[in-house]
Amino acid sequence: MLMAAGLGKRMRPLTAATPKPLVRVAGKALIDRALDRLEEAGVGRAVVNVHYLADAIEAHVGQRKAPAITFSDERDLLLETGGGMVKARADDLLPDPFFACNADSIWLDGPRNAFADLSARWNPQKMDALLLVVTHSRAFNFDGTGDFYMDGSGQLKRKLPGRIAPFIYTGIQIVSHRLLRDAPDGKFSTNLLWDRAIAEGRLFGVAFTGQWYEVGTPAHIRPTEEALTGG
Repeated sequence: MLMAAGLGKRMRPLTAATPKPLVRVAGKALIDRALDRLEEAGVGRAVVNVHYLADAIEAHVGQRKAPAITFSDERDLLLETGGGMVKARADDLLPDPFFACNADSIWLDGPRNAFADLSARWNPQKMDALLLVVTHSRAFNFDGTGDFYMDGSGQLKRKLPGRIAPFIYTGIQIVSHRLLRDAPDGKFSTNLLWDRAIAEGRLFGVAFTGQWYEVGTPAHIRPTEEALTGG
């Protein structure tokens, strides 16, 4: 599932008339970069949720052959990340488990495809979700304090207030339907479900061995383009 329904407020003014997933970086729309990586990983079908300027996204990716696209329509109500996944599951659009990926993610793989890394580590007996996380040294355009601590087994804990955490969430994960159980109605963030999984010892991470690029604002585009093109 590609999360493509957001308003892209931090990317304004570029998103005044263009949804963020269609903003181009080095000549290619952000969503196409994510879909290309899914195709490389052998993923045959992708669910794309849409809300803001939904017609433009549907027209852009709807004819794609690999992966084949199914849309989860949130035009009536933007459901955020957690609510969006719950709706897609309720509409029987998602296998169990499934990859979830932000449609504006940009990364360069290390020795192995990121989705292959996640698949190799997935253990449904122990995990409700498995997040691809990256260290600060492999995160570019990122000036935050991190998101998680990770122990030797890969189990994740939240960053402590006022501290720096060594691992940053890349926007890519494997999610089991168990994570989505007993979810609230309407819009809510996946963070709510992650917190429950952390309390139950069932939220895990994989350290990414490639390079990840934060593309949240217009100022992030040029340095990302320079990194991607070697210019």
